[in-house]
Amino acid sequence: MNKTIKHSALYSALLAVTASAAPALSSAAEPTLALEEVVVTARRRDESLQDVPVAVTAFSAESLELRGAGDISELAQSVPSVTLEASRATNSTLTAFIRGVGQQDPLAGFEQGVALYIDDVYLARPQGALLDIYDVERIEVLRGPQGTLYGRNAVGGAIKYITKRLAEQPAARIKASLGNYGQQDLVATASAPLSDTVRVGATVASLQRDGYGRNLTTGDDNYNKDIVAYRLSAEYTPTEDILVRFAYDNTQDNSAPVAGHRPFAGASSGDAPLDDLRDTRAGAAGLDTTAGIGGENSIDAEGTQLSIEWQLNDQLTLKSITAYREDYTESVIDFDSLAAPDLDAPVIFDNDQLSQEFQLLYNSDKLNAVVGAYYLDAYAANDFDAVLGQLLGGITAYTGGEVETEAWSLFADVTYQLSEQLALSVGGRYTEDKRSADIYRASYFSIGSPAFGVDATPYAVSSDFEASRTYNDFSPRINVSYQLNDSTNVYAGFSQGFKAGSFDPRGANASTPSVERGFDPESLDSWEIGLKASWLDGRAITNVALFMSDYEDMQIPGSVGVDTDDDGTNDDFVGTVTNAGKAEIQGIEVEATLLVSEALTLQFSGNLLDASIEEWLVDDVNIASQRAVQNTPEKMAHLALLYTASVANGTMTTNLNWSYKSDIAQYESPVPVLDQKSYDTLNLSVVWTEGNGDWSFGIHGKNLTDEDIKTSGYCFGSGGCASALGLEDNTTVFYAPPRTVTATLNYNF
Repeated sequence: MNKTIKHSALYSALLAVTASAAPALSSAAEPTLALEEVVVTARRRDESLQDVPVAVTAFSAESLELRGAGDISELAQSVPSVTLEASRATNSTLTAFIRGVGQQDPLAGFEQGVALYIDDVYLARPQGALLDIYDVERIEVLRGPQGTLYGRNAVGGAIKYITKRLAEQPAARIKASLGNYGQQDLVATASAPLSDTVRVGATVASLQRDGYGRNLTTGDDNYNKDIVAYRLSAEYTPTEDILVRFAYDNTQDNSAPVAGHRPFAGASSGDAPLDDLRDTRAGAAGLDTTAGIGGENSIDAEGTQLSIEWQLNDQLTLKSITAYREDYTESVIDFDSLAAPDLDAPVIFDNDQLSQEFQLLYNSDKLNAVVGAYYLDAYAANDFDAVLGQLLGGITAYTGGEVETEAWSLFADVTYQLSEQLALSVGGRYTEDKRSADIYRASYFSIGSPAFGVDATPYAVSSDFEASRTYNDFSPRINVSYQLNDSTNVYAGFSQGFKAGSFDPRGANASTPSVERGFDPESLDSWEIGLKASWLDGRAITNVALFMSDYEDMQIPGSVGVDTDDDGTNDDFVGTVTNAGKAEIQGIEVEATLLVSEALTLQFSGNLLDASIEEWLVDDVNIASQRAVQNTPEKMAHLALLYTASVANGTMTTNLNWSYKSDIAQYESPVPVLDQKSYDTLNLSVVWTEGNGDWSFGIHGKNLTDEDIKTSGYCFGSGGCASALGLEDNTTVFYAPPRTVTATLNYNF
């Protein structure tokens, strides 16, 4: 609590300085000089960002373009209390945390604590969810529990990726990018009306890049990018009151397997750590250990959606959102990151989901309401071999798990304007989730299992069960907002988040029958007060949110090596899912923008958090002091300077920005070799746009100081790991991109 008091005092001082400066500058302010209004749909209706009494950050397509944002992970540099990164050993699987809530492991049966939406369609699985930014209208990041306004409940928050509407006139655009590490990107977009009521469009993207490192064993790239994606869309407006939107998207990621850096020498091979942190000796892709998938590494994801919006009258609108999505992943994981077959894994993820959502929206001067019903039928499966190729001639621990989710919910959120200044919002959500699981785990004296084409007989079966469980919950929300004056709003609210339990496909029911009962749901109670203020005749804004969360039964997955024959060497592993008793997360978040002049804009964002686990019982002993909240730095800051000038019959915009994050624990148990110490990054973008907007050219430099930033890792060796697996001391670390420089060229037809 002392930390929180100090943090609050620091930000209060910052706000006091800002407020005291306002009157002095106000007299010199030009009334016509003001920041542009940002419109969001956080509450299912178009509203000014400054009027929405929740913590939300919005990025327009133009702002994303000016900063050269490549994928949504880059948003975490400037959004308070947010961590977005590629999951370990992947390019496009998303690990997302907001205010200490998230999900580290992408296995079947685990849902994310942060909900990701594409045009109101919830993505149930993280594979392929690290979205590249193209064909986007706006991205909104909402912090805190979401459920009374959205299809799927979310404990930590939500990210809304909103695509562009089709133009009424024929339009086309090409964007080409060239950068170091062989980057060659091309995005082409075109749309046209077929009649007064029908418009069609398409976007095709090829995103290519060589690796940031090399695989010294196979000669392939490490951390490369090979993605081809496209999106087809159509809009039909039979009357002025009806809008029908159809979209189909497909993404194929054929990037090479990603292998981590070994901080320790191979205990058996003696191979020393490599000097380049992004190089590897991983050989699994060319070994028999992954022959079952041909050593391939690929993700194929696609989705279809149909939305119908019918404005029944001036106040009532009915919406229907129907969607089907599926993805299939074959992945090579080389835990030892060596040429030896010490601990390798061919992995298959197979997911699909069908969702249907209905919304009835009511809007009037005093009353705004959303009433909705949501249904989700989702299937998630994973198969993988953990191959210990150097142990007893080869041992394989196979895991196969299928988890089906059938969920439905009813939700409503009503805002009533009690007076011109005072508004009350009340919402609630009832959810019923049924999970059904089919789990099988077995061990073989072979290199691979029958699931991956190897003729072998198990010598031990550690899991073989089917189970189902239904979870019910009601989550309320209440919010009171008060408009102090034309430019200042304050609000206070309470909201509750819920995530159903499930089954761990890696659990061994033969030795631990309790895994058949699954793990319990988690819930979060969040209290928040906030201030949204506009200063200097609209030239400055300051948004502040203070929150406190009680996090109960948080779901924390893990895996540990086990010794099944008591010979002193681990020859198998089991999954563990802990419902940690209680965590407390509290903090303050600040976002501020100042339009110094017509040419110069300053932006600041930051947070100070106090996140701690209060109860974690092991054999009735509270070991909370030995545990940490994952992926949640206590301090974050972002400072940007934007300068615009007229150059050569066009406009040149310079965006210089600096970001800082304090120490980050990757897992619940601090592991110094994996955890990231505090770091900062420096980025610079310079974009010139022709006067009529047809042409633009940009140079974008990211991580200019070339920081080596750890994002995740595997820990089956020394350095503080919970246990060992394999004979090579298998601890590996994954890193964010190094310094990159990219040139972009846009042309609008």
